[in-house]
Amino acid sequence: MPRLSLLLAAGCCWLLVAGAHAKSADASWWDRWQQRVTETQAAQPRWVTPVVTVTPRLEQEFRYDIAWQLSVNRVTTAYGGKGLELIPARSVELILVVPPAFMVHSGSPGGDGFGDWGFLVKYRVWSANEQHGNGIVTLLFSGTLPTGQYTNGLPAATLTPALGYGKGWGHWDQQGTLGLTLPTSHLAAIGRTLSWNHALQYHLGRYGWPELEVNLNHFLGGPHDGQTQVYLTPGLVLGRFPLRGRLGLTVGAGAQIAVCAFHTAAHRYVLTVRLPF
Repeated sequence: MPRLSLLLAAGCCWLLVAGAHAKSADASWWDRWQQRVTETQAAQPRWVTPVVTVTPRLEQEFRYDIAWQLSVNRVTTAYGGKGLELIPARSVELILVVPPAFMVHSGSPGGDGFGDWGFLVKYRVWSANEQHGNGIVTLLFSGTLPTGQYTNGLPAATLTPALGYGKGWGHWDQQGTLGLTLPTSHLAAIGRTLSWNHALQYHLGRYGWPELEVNLNHFLGGPHDGQTQVYLTPGLVLGRFPLRGRLGLTVGAGAQIAVCAFHTAAHRYVLTVRLPF
């Protein structure tokens, strides 16, 4: 249920905040962890994560998204689906989808329930902050497990290797990813998907980041073999607002608009809330 998804997300946030301010024997371990995170992030640009496109930057935060997808005869609402992002080592980020998105359908019949559990690992190959080149190159590897309830997921696990990149010029930056999703079985039912996501952002004032994203999927095999769908996503991200110590708040919203004849959904609206720490 959406309430359960929200409660699980709130519990993760509480644990992060409590852990960040704990005064215990483990405080020195946490301080060393945070010092490593600070040094790692100081060596990369300080752009903000786009609404939809995965950033090639390494982030440490808890993220919770809500998305509304409009198709011909139903509206699907996805609560959550991003989760906990950690920097466990220099040049490495691990994202755990905790909890998986909870899917609610209105319109045509459909079983409500959790979607597939997923993960993402980033390895930063090269980066330079604004004073030393303002760019980044990252390798990404993500996957999903078929844990979704009813039809709220895929019938098989998937693996997605990808390349992330970014370059900035003054107040402007562009960042994106190019990846190929490979199912481990049920190839005829799922097919392979070549995905390209690219965001162009402008840093407006202290906290404003208006943006325009291109989200493209080309299907190889499966029920949509040979088809390409393209969405343009205008959006706005605001942050990072300081809360306490390293803890901050970033919020954003965007609207994905189909701009080609073939599309699985006409529109998709996204609201995102992040707690970087």
